Amino acid sequence: MSALPISPGEPTPAAMPLPAAPSPAREALAMFLRNPAAVAGLLLLSVIVLVSVIGPWLVQADPFEIRGAPLSPPGTEDAWLGTDQLGRDVGIALLYGGRATLLVGAVAALLSVTIGVTLGALAGFYGGRVDAALMRVTEFFQVLPALLFAMVVVTLFSPSLVTVVLSIGLVSWPGTARLARAEFMKVRDLEFVRAERAIGAGNARLIWKVILPNAIAPLVVSATLAVGAAILFEAGLSFLGLGDPNLMSWGMMIGSSRQYVLSAWWAVAIPGVAIFLTVLAVSLIGDGLNDALNPKLRER
Repeated sequence: MSALPISPGEPTPAAMPLPAAPSPAREALAMFLRNPAAVAGLLLLSVIVLVSVIGPWLVQADPFEIRGAPLSPPGTEDAWLGTDQLGRDVGIALLYGGRATLLVGAVAALLSVTIGVTLGALAGFYGGRVDAALMRVTEFFQVLPALLFAMVVVTLFSPSLVTVVLSIGLVSWPGTARLARAEFMKVRDLEFVRAERAIGAGNARLIWKVILPNAIAPLVVSATLAVGAAILFEAGLSFLGLGDPNLMSWGMMIGSSRQYVLSAWWAVAIPGVAIFLTVLAVSLIGDGLNDALNPKLRER
């Protein structure tokens, strides 16, 4: 049987270029976008962030200003979401409180992840006495009552945005540190790390530029979930009266109106629903990232 004729200039089958394999980042993004719950969480969080950031610019007002009769129900002319026990507009307080709540949650989570990844990376990379010492420090913070320790820190240094962020960050990092330690211990003895060491790479390069990028997937998921945990933590401190008194937040709205939950449910329920939806959106995004960044799940 004779071979099929090939016209001059036409590449032979052996010379045909193979299609480029999709990068892991594109595969992860595609899998994330195929997850309806994760996409819904991303859209919901985007709306909440957009409203919290742009809302105070569009509605120039003081959230602490008295704008109507106390405990006015939603739908009144002065306040379409009602007023609290002091006559403050719940809608305006919700807009300004979202900005503070999201800011505290994001910065506190960033601080927590930074401390956790740094200590966990050093412990997992060096091992031995360094690992033992850092893990003892981690265990000390892990057994401390987190809320009580944060309350002590805020009380000692007076409630403010900075002290609330620091207190949340200082009590929330042990879980991330243990996760980072486990990932570094798993990756540090692989062949590509040994190859980098053989060509003279220093410890700093091995930790931050060789091992960390290959251990980043579970840490990204942990960082995402840390945002939701920080938001809940801030709401708890503000509920107890330990938030910044000069800054409106959703937790402060709930805490200041908790005595009127039966007679003025809107003053507590509306900021409570806002916290619930925000943490739910962050959790859905975290679950979606966990599935998308897991190579075993991408192969299915």
